[in-house]
Amino acid sequence: MAAAKVCTSLAIFFFVCFSSSESIGMFTHRTFVTDGPLRSFTEAPEYRNADICSTSTAASSSASDGDTCDPSDVHIAMTLDRRYLRGTIAAVHSILRHTSCPNSVFFHFFASPESTLSLSFLLRSTFTSLKFKIYPFSKDQVSGLISPSTIRFALDNPLNYVRNYIADIVESCVTRVIYLDSDVVVVDDIRTLWSTNIPEPTVIAAPEYCHANFTNYFTDAFWADPKLSSVFTRRKDNYDSEPCYFNTGVMVMDLARWRRGFYGERIRRWMMVQKRGRPRIYELGSLPPLLLVFAGKIKAVEHRWNQHGLGGDNADGNCRNLHPGPTSLLHWSGKGKPWVRLDAGSPCSVDHLWAPYDLYIKQYNTH
Repeated sequence: MAAAKVCTSLAIFFFVCFSSSESIGMFTHRTFVTDGPLRSFTEAPEYRNADICSTSTAASSSASDGDTCDPSDVHIAMTLDRRYLRGTIAAVHSILRHTSCPNSVFFHFFASPESTLSLSFLLRSTFTSLKFKIYPFSKDQVSGLISPSTIRFALDNPLNYVRNYIADIVESCVTRVIYLDSDVVVVDDIRTLWSTNIPEPTVIAAPEYCHANFTNYFTDAFWADPKLSSVFTRRKDNYDSEPCYFNTGVMVMDLARWRRGFYGERIRRWMMVQKRGRPRIYELGSLPPLLLVFAGKIKAVEHRWNQHGLGGDNADGNCRNLHPGPTSLLHWSGKGKPWVRLDAGSPCSVDHLWAPYDLYIKQYNTH
Protein backbone atom coordinates (compact mmCIF):
# COMPACT_ATOMS: atom_id res chain seq x y z
CA MET A 1 0.00 0.00 0.00
CA ALA A 2 1.46 3.35 -0.98
CA ALA A 3 2.43 5.58 1.90
CA ALA A 4 -0.13 8.28 2.54
CA LYS A 5 0.89 11.80 3.43
CA VAL A 6 -0.43 13.08 6.74
CA CYS A 7 -0.16 16.74 7.70
CA THR A 8 -1.05 18.08 11.12
CA SER A 9 -1.52 21.77 11.75
CA LEU A 10 0.33 23.05 14.79
CA ALA A 11 -0.67 26.68 14.51
CA ILE A 12 -1.35 29.29 11.86
CA PHE A 13 1.41 29.22 9.23
CA PHE A 14 3.05 26.16 10.85
CA PHE A 15 2.57 22.58 9.69
CA VAL A 16 4.30 19.30 10.39
CA CYS A 17 4.03 16.56 7.77
CA PHE A 18 4.96 12.93 8.03
CA SER A 19 4.30 9.72 6.13
CA SER A 20 2.23 6.82 7.36
CA SER A 21 3.79 3.39 7.00
CA GLU A 22 3.13 0.74 4.42
CA SER A 23 1.76 -1.58 7.08
CA ILE A 24 -1.95 -2.28 6.97
CA GLY A 25 -4.18 -1.28 9.88
CA MET A 26 -7.62 -2.76 10.54
CA PHE A 27 -9.48 -0.83 13.24
CA THR A 28 -11.67 -2.63 15.74
CA HIS A 29 -14.19 -1.09 18.10
CA ARG A 30 -13.85 -3.20 21.21
CA THR A 31 -12.64 -1.55 24.38
CA PHE A 32 -10.74 -3.01 27.28
CA VAL A 33 -11.39 -1.70 30.77
CA THR A 34 -8.77 -2.55 33.35
CA ASP A 35 -9.32 -3.26 37.01
CA GLY A 36 -8.06 -1.16 39.89
CA PRO A 37 -5.74 1.75 39.18
CA LEU A 38 -5.02 0.77 35.57
CA ARG A 39 -6.77 2.78 32.88
CA SER A 40 -9.21 1.96 30.09
CA PHE A 41 -7.91 1.64 26.55
CA THR A 42 -9.42 1.02 23.15
CA GLU A 43 -8.09 -1.98 21.27
CA ALA A 44 -5.57 -0.78 18.70
CA PRO A 45 -5.93 -1.36 14.97
CA GLU A 46 -4.41 -4.58 13.67
CA TYR A 47 -1.26 -3.63 11.76
CA ARG A 48 0.31 -6.12 9.37
CA ASN A 49 3.70 -6.49 7.74
CA ALA A 50 4.08 -5.11 4.23
CA ASP A 51 5.38 -7.35 1.45
CA ILE A 52 8.92 -5.98 1.86
CA CYS A 53 9.23 -7.49 5.35
CA SER A 54 10.95 -10.69 6.31
CA THR A 55 8.66 -13.72 6.36
CA SER A 56 10.67 -15.47 9.07
CA THR A 57 8.81 -13.76 11.89
CA ALA A 58 5.15 -14.37 12.56
CA ALA A 59 3.02 -12.13 14.73
CA SER A 60 2.57 -13.56 18.19
CA SER A 61 1.91 -12.16 21.64
CA SER A 62 3.76 -15.00 23.34
CA ALA A 63 7.39 -14.44 24.25
CA SER A 64 9.13 -17.72 23.61
CA ASP A 65 12.92 -17.73 23.56
CA GLY A 66 12.80 -17.93 19.77
CA ASP A 67 10.71 -14.77 19.52
CA THR A 68 12.79 -12.90 22.07
CA CYS A 69 16.04 -13.70 20.28
CA ASP A 70 14.92 -13.28 16.66
CA PRO A 71 17.74 -11.26 15.03
CA SER A 72 15.42 -10.10 12.23
CA ASP A 73 13.27 -8.16 14.72
CA VAL A 74 13.65 -4.57 15.81
CA HIS A 75 14.07 -4.74 19.60
CA ILE A 76 12.67 -1.87 21.67
CA ALA A 77 13.07 -1.40 25.43
CA MET A 78 10.61 0.69 27.45
CA THR A 79 9.31 0.95 30.99
CA LEU A 80 5.73 0.36 32.11
CA ASP A 81 5.07 2.85 34.88
CA ARG A 82 1.41 3.19 35.86
CA ARG A 83 1.77 6.97 36.08
CA TYR A 84 3.03 7.11 32.50
CA LEU A 85 1.19 4.09 31.10
CA ARG A 86 -0.98 6.21 28.83
CA GLY A 87 2.17 7.61 27.27
CA THR A 88 3.73 4.18 26.76
CA ILE A 89 0.58 2.85 25.09
CA ALA A 90 0.55 5.84 22.73
CA ALA A 91 4.26 5.37 21.95
CA VAL A 92 3.77 1.69 21.08
CA HIS A 93 0.78 2.57 18.92
CA SER A 94 2.78 5.19 17.02
CA ILE A 95 5.63 2.74 16.36
CA LEU A 96 3.31 0.06 15.00
CA ARG A 97 1.40 2.56 12.90
CA HIS A 98 4.41 4.02 11.12
CA THR A 99 6.67 1.05 10.57
CA SER A 100 6.38 -1.09 7.46
CA CYS A 101 6.99 -4.24 9.53
CA PRO A 102 4.96 -4.05 12.76
CA ASN A 103 4.97 -7.84 13.18
CA SER A 104 8.78 -7.71 13.23
CA VAL A 105 9.07 -5.46 16.27
CA PHE A 106 9.70 -6.99 19.69
CA PHE A 107 9.11 -4.94 22.85
CA HIS A 108 11.08 -5.54 26.04
CA PHE A 109 9.10 -3.92 28.86
CA PHE A 110 10.22 -3.36 32.45
CA ALA A 111 7.78 -2.96 35.33
CA SER A 112 7.51 -3.36 39.08
CA PRO A 113 7.15 -7.05 40.01
CA GLU A 114 3.65 -6.64 41.45
CA SER A 115 2.37 -5.11 38.18
CA THR A 116 3.67 -7.53 35.57
CA LEU A 117 0.61 -9.81 35.42
CA SER A 118 -2.01 -7.08 35.11
CA LEU A 119 0.11 -5.12 32.65
CA SER A 120 0.61 -8.20 30.50
CA PHE A 121 -3.14 -8.71 30.36
CA LEU A 122 -3.64 -5.06 29.43
CA LEU A 123 -1.07 -5.19 26.61
CA ARG A 124 -2.48 -8.41 25.15
CA SER A 125 -5.96 -6.89 25.13
CA THR A 126 -4.89 -3.55 23.65
CA PHE A 127 -2.41 -4.88 21.06
CA THR A 128 -3.61 -8.36 20.15
CA SER A 129 -0.62 -9.22 17.93
CA LEU A 130 2.10 -7.45 19.89
CA LYS A 131 5.33 -9.35 20.45
CA PHE A 132 6.59 -8.52 23.91
CA LYS A 133 7.99 -9.66 27.21
CA ILE A 134 7.69 -7.94 30.59
CA TYR A 135 10.67 -8.16 32.92
CA PRO A 136 10.17 -7.46 36.63
CA PHE A 137 12.38 -4.65 37.89
CA SER A 138 12.48 -4.25 41.65
CA LYS A 139 13.19 -0.85 43.14
CA ASP A 140 15.57 -2.64 45.52
CA GLN A 141 17.97 -3.11 42.59
CA VAL A 142 18.69 0.60 42.45
CA SER A 143 17.05 2.44 45.37
CA GLY A 144 20.23 2.36 47.43
CA LEU A 145 22.06 4.22 44.66
CA ILE A 146 19.51 6.96 43.94
CA SER A 147 20.28 10.43 45.24
CA PRO A 148 17.03 12.43 45.46
CA SER A 149 16.87 15.08 42.76
CA THR A 150 16.49 18.69 43.79
CA ILE A 151 15.00 19.47 40.37
CA ARG A 152 11.90 17.26 40.08
CA PHE A 153 10.53 14.48 42.28
CA ALA A 154 9.55 12.32 39.27
CA LEU A 155 13.23 11.96 38.37
CA ASP A 156 13.73 9.75 41.46
CA ASN A 157 11.51 6.95 40.14
CA PRO A 158 13.57 3.71 40.14
CA LEU A 159 12.23 2.82 36.68
CA ASN A 160 14.13 5.83 35.31
CA TYR A 161 17.29 3.82 35.95
CA VAL A 162 16.22 0.72 34.01
CA ARG A 163 18.32 1.75 31.01
CA ASN A 164 21.43 1.08 33.11
CA TYR A 165 20.36 -2.54 33.69
CA ILE A 166 18.88 -3.60 30.33
CA ALA A 167 21.99 -5.51 29.25
CA ASP A 168 21.96 -7.43 32.54
CA ILE A 169 18.26 -8.31 32.45
CA VAL A 170 17.33 -9.23 28.88
CA GLU A 171 18.48 -12.47 27.29
CA SER A 172 22.13 -12.52 26.23
CA CYS A 173 21.04 -13.28 22.66
CA VAL A 174 19.60 -9.75 22.44
CA THR A 175 22.59 -7.72 21.31
CA ARG A 176 20.95 -4.42 20.35
CA VAL A 177 17.94 -2.44 21.55
CA ILE A 178 16.41 0.96 21.02
CA TYR A 179 15.61 2.46 24.41
CA LEU A 180 12.67 4.89 24.41
CA ASP A 181 11.11 7.00 27.13
CA SER A 182 7.36 6.75 27.74
CA ASP A 183 6.61 10.31 26.60
CA VAL A 184 7.48 9.93 22.91
CA VAL A 185 5.65 9.25 19.68
CA VAL A 186 7.40 7.98 16.56
CA VAL A 187 6.17 9.42 13.25
CA ASP A 188 8.62 7.62 10.98
CA ASP A 189 9.65 4.01 10.40
CA ILE A 190 11.53 2.86 13.50
CA ARG A 191 13.57 0.54 11.27
CA THR A 192 15.49 3.59 10.04
CA LEU A 193 16.73 4.36 13.54
CA TRP A 194 17.38 0.65 14.13
CA SER A 195 19.70 0.52 11.11
CA THR A 196 22.04 3.15 12.58
CA ASN A 197 25.65 2.07 12.17
CA ILE A 198 27.52 2.09 15.49
CA PRO A 199 31.25 1.75 14.75
CA GLU A 200 33.60 -0.06 17.11
CA PRO A 201 34.15 0.51 19.99
CA THR A 202 31.17 2.86 20.41
CA VAL A 203 28.30 1.55 22.55
CA ILE A 204 25.52 4.13 22.16
CA ALA A 205 24.03 6.09 19.27
CA ALA A 206 21.83 9.08 20.10
CA PRO A 207 21.16 12.66 19.00
CA GLU A 208 23.87 14.91 20.44
CA TYR A 209 23.50 18.59 21.37
CA CYS A 210 26.89 20.28 21.57
CA HIS A 211 25.38 23.78 21.73
CA ALA A 212 24.00 23.06 25.22
CA ASN A 213 26.02 24.33 28.17
CA PHE A 214 27.54 21.06 29.34
CA THR A 215 28.74 22.50 32.65
CA ASN A 216 25.13 22.93 33.80
CA TYR A 217 24.66 19.18 34.19
CA PHE A 218 27.10 19.00 37.09
CA THR A 219 27.62 21.03 40.23
CA ASP A 220 30.32 23.62 40.88
CA ALA A 221 31.84 21.17 43.35
CA PHE A 222 32.31 18.62 40.57
CA TRP A 223 34.08 21.05 38.26
CA ALA A 224 36.22 22.35 41.13
CA ASP A 225 37.57 18.87 41.88
CA PRO A 226 40.25 18.01 39.29
CA LYS A 227 40.10 14.31 40.17
CA LEU A 228 36.44 14.23 39.12
CA SER A 229 36.31 16.71 36.25
CA SER A 230 39.42 15.24 34.64
CA VAL A 231 37.22 12.40 33.36
CA PHE A 232 36.12 14.74 30.58
CA THR A 233 39.58 16.21 30.01
CA ARG A 234 41.02 12.74 29.45
CA ARG A 235 38.13 11.85 27.18
CA LYS A 236 38.73 14.92 25.03
CA ASP A 237 42.39 13.95 24.68
CA ASN A 238 41.68 10.28 23.91
CA TYR A 239 38.68 10.67 21.61
CA ASP A 240 39.51 14.05 20.07
CA SER A 241 35.95 15.25 20.65
CA GLU A 242 34.23 17.58 23.08
CA PRO A 243 31.94 15.87 25.61
CA CYS A 244 28.42 16.98 24.69
CA TYR A 245 24.98 16.62 26.19
CA PHE A 246 22.79 13.88 24.75
CA ASN A 247 19.23 13.07 25.76
CA THR A 248 19.04 9.55 27.19
CA GLY A 249 15.35 9.11 26.34
CA VAL A 250 16.19 7.90 22.82
CA MET A 251 19.22 5.65 22.45
CA VAL A 252 20.34 2.82 20.20
CA MET A 253 22.35 0.56 22.49
CA ASP A 254 24.86 -2.12 21.50
CA LEU A 255 24.28 -4.54 24.37
CA ALA A 256 27.08 -6.91 23.37
CA ARG A 257 29.68 -4.15 23.71
CA TRP A 258 27.94 -2.85 26.85
CA ARG A 259 28.32 -6.25 28.48
CA ARG A 260 31.93 -6.70 27.40
CA GLY A 261 32.85 -3.27 28.73
CA PHE A 262 30.93 -3.64 32.02
CA TYR A 263 29.32 -0.27 31.40
CA GLY A 264 26.54 -0.89 33.89
CA GLU A 265 29.16 -1.21 36.61
CA ARG A 266 30.84 2.00 35.47
CA ILE A 267 27.57 3.90 35.73
CA ARG A 268 26.82 2.47 39.16
CA ARG A 269 30.27 3.46 40.42
CA TRP A 270 29.52 7.09 39.58
CA MET A 271 26.17 6.80 41.34
CA MET A 272 28.03 5.58 44.42
CA VAL A 273 30.38 8.57 44.22
CA GLN A 274 27.33 10.84 44.20
CA LYS A 275 25.57 8.93 46.99
CA ARG A 276 28.54 8.85 49.34
CA GLY A 277 30.11 12.16 48.46
CA ARG A 278 29.66 15.52 50.09
CA PRO A 279 28.95 17.82 48.38
CA ARG A 280 26.83 16.46 45.53
CA ILE A 281 28.30 16.29 42.03
CA TYR A 282 24.99 16.47 40.11
CA GLU A 283 21.28 17.20 40.66
CA LEU A 284 19.44 15.86 37.61
CA GLY A 285 18.43 12.25 38.32
CA SER A 286 19.56 9.42 36.04
CA LEU A 287 21.06 11.55 33.24
CA PRO A 288 24.43 12.68 34.71
CA PRO A 289 25.84 9.17 35.39
CA LEU A 290 25.30 8.30 31.73
CA LEU A 291 26.97 11.54 30.67
CA LEU A 292 29.91 10.76 32.94
CA VAL A 293 30.43 7.43 31.19
CA PHE A 294 29.44 8.17 27.59
CA ALA A 295 29.53 11.92 26.79
CA GLY A 296 31.98 12.47 23.94
CA LYS A 297 31.99 8.75 23.10
CA ILE A 298 28.66 8.24 21.33
CA LYS A 299 27.65 7.94 17.69
CA ALA A 300 25.67 11.06 16.81
CA VAL A 301 22.23 10.52 15.27
CA GLU A 302 20.21 13.07 13.31
CA HIS A 303 18.26 15.45 15.55
CA ARG A 304 15.04 14.48 13.78
CA TRP A 305 15.06 11.36 15.97
CA ASN A 306 14.62 13.31 19.18
CA GLN A 307 12.57 16.50 19.01
CA HIS A 308 12.89 16.75 22.78
CA GLY A 309 11.87 19.37 25.32
CA LEU A 310 8.22 19.49 24.21
CA GLY A 311 7.19 19.11 27.86
CA GLY A 312 8.85 22.40 28.74
CA ASP A 313 11.34 22.74 31.56
CA ASN A 314 11.50 20.68 34.74
CA ALA A 315 9.82 23.36 36.85
CA ASP A 316 6.87 24.79 34.91
CA GLY A 317 6.23 22.47 31.96
CA ASN A 318 5.66 25.47 29.71
CA CYS A 319 4.71 25.21 26.03
CA ARG A 320 7.41 24.91 23.39
CA ASN A 321 7.36 24.68 19.61
CA LEU A 322 9.14 22.12 17.49
CA HIS A 323 12.68 22.83 16.44
CA PRO A 324 13.12 23.69 12.74
CA GLY A 325 13.71 20.79 10.38
CA PRO A 326 12.29 17.32 9.70
CA THR A 327 10.79 15.27 12.51
CA SER A 328 10.83 11.51 13.06
CA LEU A 329 10.26 11.35 16.82
CA LEU A 330 8.52 13.77 19.19
CA HIS A 331 9.60 13.75 22.83
CA TRP A 332 7.72 15.48 25.66
CA SER A 333 10.69 15.55 28.01
CA GLY A 334 10.22 18.04 30.81
CA LYS A 335 7.44 18.43 33.34
CA GLY A 336 4.49 18.91 30.97
CA LYS A 337 2.93 15.74 29.54
CA PRO A 338 0.48 15.94 26.62
CA TRP A 339 -2.21 13.72 28.14
CA VAL A 340 -2.28 15.84 31.31
CA ARG A 341 -2.55 19.11 29.40
CA LEU A 342 -5.17 17.72 27.01
CA ASP A 343 -7.33 16.42 29.87
CA ALA A 344 -7.03 19.76 31.63
CA GLY A 345 -8.34 21.53 28.54
CA SER A 346 -5.18 23.63 28.21
CA PRO A 347 -3.02 21.81 25.66
CA CYS A 348 0.00 23.23 23.92
CA SER A 349 -0.11 23.23 20.12
CA VAL A 350 2.34 20.31 19.90
CA ASP A 351 0.13 18.17 22.16
CA HIS A 352 -2.34 17.78 19.30
CA LEU A 353 0.35 15.77 17.49
CA TRP A 354 0.31 13.25 20.34
CA ALA A 355 -3.48 12.91 20.57
CA PRO A 356 -4.04 10.70 17.45
CA TYR A 357 -2.01 7.91 19.08
CA ASP A 358 -3.84 8.03 22.41
CA LEU A 359 -5.92 4.88 22.98
CA TYR A 360 -7.36 5.96 26.31
CA ILE A 361 -11.16 5.87 26.06
CA LYS A 362 -11.70 9.34 27.54
CA GLN A 363 -13.08 11.78 24.98
CA TYR A 364 -11.34 15.14 24.94
CA ASN A 365 -13.43 18.21 25.55
CA THR A 366 -12.27 20.61 22.87
CA HIS A 367 -14.72 23.39 23.71
